[in-house]
Amino acid sequence: MAQLSNKSLNILAIRFSAIGDVAMTVPLVDSFLRQYPQHHLTFISVPKHEALFRNLPSNFEFIGADVKKEYHGIKGLKRLTSALAARNFDVVLDLHSVLRSRFISIGLGLHGSRVYTIGKDRIGRKAVTRRLLKREKPLASAFDRYAHVFEKAGMPVYVDFSSLFPESPKSVPEFVGPKYGRWIGIAPFAAHQGKIYPIELMEKVVEGLESDDTCTRIFVFAYGKELEQVRHWKDRFGKLTLISGQYPFSQELELMNWLDVMVSMDSSNMHLASLAGTRVVSVWGATHPVAGFLGYGQKPEDCVQVDMGCRPCSIYGKKACRYGDCRCMTAITPQMILERIKADN
Repeated sequence: MAQLSNKSLNILAIRFSAIGDVAMTVPLVDSFLRQYPQHHLTFISVPKHEALFRNLPSNFEFIGADVKKEYHGIKGLKRLTSALAARNFDVVLDLHSVLRSRFISIGLGLHGSRVYTIGKDRIGRKAVTRRLLKREKPLASAFDRYAHVFEKAGMPVYVDFSSLFPESPKSVPEFVGPKYGRWIGIAPFAAHQGKIYPIELMEKVVEGLESDDTCTRIFVFAYGKELEQVRHWKDRFGKLTLISGQYPFSQELELMNWLDVMVSMDSSNMHLASLAGTRVVSVWGATHPVAGFLGYGQKPEDCVQVDMGCRPCSIYGKKACRYGDCRCMTAITPQMILERIKADN
């Protein structure tokens, strides 16, 4: 571990995508800023992620960089690196370790910044997903891997984050109306099929909540083409409200803060609800919490899954099911999810 002086340091942290991975940096960044008030930390990511870093201490700055348009390609990255170099960062923390972030880190290193890069443990990831003799010991969590980068830079962090919304009492966002009873959120989709609970089975979960007297509102988060798969739910279930991008991202986060439970796949919504301080009942199929991507502050007992020798078959859920039927998901009954929602946490 490097030994850094107590002088004020100008620090850059890099993490571009995806939104769930960026969300997992927030608890660490928030804790760091409060534990090291003498340092200034600038976080660079894609512009739409800025809402994740609300209510952080004053020694924080966010830079939104569109690396797919304004700073696309080698020429774009050169311009971005040059602009960042002019800010004279003492330390660069590469929390992504992909070609873009490495390009920037190397460039800033040549300008005198000390660079520290995340380790992705690719060997460990292969070991937990191989077909035979799977590694059973859990991998380090994403939070621990991020924290290790700060530790290598001589700035160990004790993570004590609670929520993006620490103040209480709070007012319910106007667009959803007054709060009474239990509000349940459902985020039924994910980036890859191996992480999606069959929609016809999730409909039965919604049906169970509709008949539950303690549940007064059901908010379903679905966007784009996904929305068409659940749009008919609005006509069938009187408690249901579809959240489909009609409100600003910051307001969706506020809504998540008011949910009693969020039901989510292994997806970005699991992490967003975690940042909002909301309990998450997460549903796991091709992926597995053993890989280290369970949401911040979430409990293992709230992970709904079925033990199978083939799980996990993928770290991110990209691989096609070797059996062709995603049995790791179809073996989960709607009642298993409903019982977990109703369970005392």
